[in-house]
Amino acid sequence: MALLYLSTQERAEVWQKLFADADEEIVIGEAAVDDPDAITHLACWKPPSNISRYRNLRVVISVGAGVDQIPPLPEGIQLSRTLSPRIDQMVCEWVVMSALMLHRNMATYIDQASKCLWKPHANLMTRETRVGVMGMGRVGLPVSRCLKDMGFQVSGFSRSGRPNKGITTYCARDMDAFLARTNLLICLLPLTDDTRGLMSGAFFNKLPMGSRLVHAGRGAQIDMTALRSALDQGRIESAMLDVTNPEPLPENHWAWMDPRIIITPHIASVTDYEDGACHVLEVIDADRNGRIIPGLVDSTLGY
Repeated sequence: MALLYLSTQERAEVWQKLFADADEEIVIGEAAVDDPDAITHLACWKPPSNISRYRNLRVVISVGAGVDQIPPLPEGIQLSRTLSPRIDQMVCEWVVMSALMLHRNMATYIDQASKCLWKPHANLMTRETRVGVMGMGRVGLPVSRCLKDMGFQVSGFSRSGRPNKGITTYCARDMDAFLARTNLLICLLPLTDDTRGLMSGAFFNKLPMGSRLVHAGRGAQIDMTALRSALDQGRIESAMLDVTNPEPLPENHWAWMDPRIIITPHIASVTDYEDGACHVLEVIDADRNGRIIPGLVDSTLGY
């Protein structure tokens, strides 16, 4: 078994040492492939267009937590996304920070500071704020519990609506009720056919007036024109976005200049190089020994 690595040189230097220590073969870049039939695993952000030349390829591993950038793979090739406790922790930190910033009117205060304006505004208590977390997985559940411990009224949303201890969770058929009771919405959903373009004008109109939005899912889930309309109508009061549509935003995009929006450049999490290598080594070992592959993606669900 050999892994073909297609990513940054900086990451490759870390991976090479860890693979050598594990006595596993790693090939850096397609130019270094002597025998395509020896390649059984591929680590990349996007696979090469000529993936069919690797006739014995068994698993493609995304070097990030997302997989929506990877097109459908040939039959028989499995897909894994990188799992890392540090990724989950970083996203949790960003989301909780963002929720607190919007709860405490930071978009307004940042704008006022740029104008040298000293003007206090009323504060809501956490118990008065109804948080709704869309996506109750490895990040959404700990975020929900953290915010609940701070006193927020927290509910969750997932496709299945699977119960979570202490957190009321809505399923897909109850989305309207979930949105109606939410005035601080957090999106952590994966990008699937069902979630692409989800945050439309009709979606925003189901939220209470003056709601706030934290978006750390995927950019393609949000209609930026609909967001602008929701802001102008007062449906959305402020938003914090780590992902945008398109991504990155053009320099002249309206959202850069809108004081109601705080944008970060998709940095809620960054895969640690060592964590990524360890995940891939675990995938190879599981595949070799017939175990379930860590981070295995269900092709029918997209996550």
